[in-house]
Amino acid sequence: MSFLRSLYFTRFFYYAISAVVGLFVLGFFLPAILFVVKIFFGVLVLFVLIDMATVFQRKNGVVASRSMQEKLSNGSENPVYIYLENHYPFDISAEVMEELPFQFQKRDATFRVRVPKDETKVIEYSLRPTQRGVYSFGAINVLVTGPFQVVKKRYKFGQGQLVPVYPSFIQMRQYELLAASQKLTELGIKRIRRVGHSSEFEQIRNYVAGDDQRTINWKATARRVDLMVNHYQEEKSQQVYCVIDKGRVMEMPFAELSLLDYAINASLVLSNVALKKEDKAGIITFSETLGSVLPAERRSSQLQKILELLYNQKTRFLESDFERLYVTVRSKIKQRSLLLLFTNFETLNGAQRQLPYLRKLAKHHLLLVVFFENTETRELLDKPADSLEAICLKAIAEKFAFEKRQIVKEFSRHGIQSILTPPEKLTVNAINKYLEFKARGML
Repeated sequence: MSFLRSLYFTRFFYYAISAVVGLFVLGFFLPAILFVVKIFFGVLVLFVLIDMATVFQRKNGVVASRSMQEKLSNGSENPVYIYLENHYPFDISAEVMEELPFQFQKRDATFRVRVPKDETKVIEYSLRPTQRGVYSFGAINVLVTGPFQVVKKRYKFGQGQLVPVYPSFIQMRQYELLAASQKLTELGIKRIRRVGHSSEFEQIRNYVAGDDQRTINWKATARRVDLMVNHYQEEKSQQVYCVIDKGRVMEMPFAELSLLDYAINASLVLSNVALKKEDKAGIITFSETLGSVLPAERRSSQLQKILELLYNQKTRFLESDFERLYVTVRSKIKQRSLLLLFTNFETLNGAQRQLPYLRKLAKHHLLLVVFFENTETRELLDKPADSLEAICLKAIAEKFAFEKRQIVKEFSRHGIQSILTPPEKLTVNAINKYLEFKARGML
């Protein structure tokens, strides 16, 4: 039975057998061709037997394995490798069919390769998950074709591999690497001039291009006969909390990711930046009830705690309770902190209903409200209106866009900092604002 389960025939075989049947039918009317048809059929049977003997001569003619990271990064391209080893004494043509997790909704992950004898072929492809959670990979099916291309033998490897998908740590590492190489401007991170200085003097050092000339220490310069500057260190150990709304407004999808996932990815990157700046990073999630509260810390294990906490967050599909959020913040956070509130407001009326609680939060902390621009509405506004229906749709889209801008003005009027950002620029805009606050000494 195992022999039959692994035996497959190629399209060429079915075309050939169809031709034989057709010729036999034709031979009923033209007996003269029956001899040729029988020879053709005999050759086909011979090819089948040779192919079967060739591909079934070894039990483990090929070996395949899948290699990837232990965790996949949500919203990022994750490389996956399939290693295909040829143990046959000849070169083989193989068709590799990958059974992907159902979340990807892909049934065409097929690769055709040729592997020389006693060598290994590496097949590389990438996956972009758009949901957090556990993904189950199916089998790697390898179909090895015989030399006459009529018979295939199927091998099956690696079934039931489970891989968790976490918030985008690939994006986090990307920002880390660019920061180390001083190339953050390539991602849109601005260089912000520091306004004033903290009271924490660190050292006197040599002047380098770009230093503020107002920090030149003339006495040290005269002694060393070289330009010397006072170096001040940024204030450290300030608390930075990413506050994530898990209500129904955060389930809206853009580019296959929900707003909640955009907020989670941005929170992970921003927390890492804050820890690198030697600030304390923490997380608060809420919806109609209080979610998770991770106190701001600067320990080496804090980033891993943040990653694990963010991995388990789900949308609650109910209206969020901002009053409960205010009560929680007042009871849990005693020190003045930076609160980055990731939420979404579609109408001015919706923002005004929550404004009293936001004003109370802003009275005790530096509050930054981050909400989202509807990029699909923006695309609609940019298109020319060439019909009555298009004009009506454009007018409605303009109304929604106008209300978003009005929300920003309303927050500003009450002294609340805010960012209206497209989802894809959320991380960059949030980091820029954090760095601006640090440079201006607003915390």
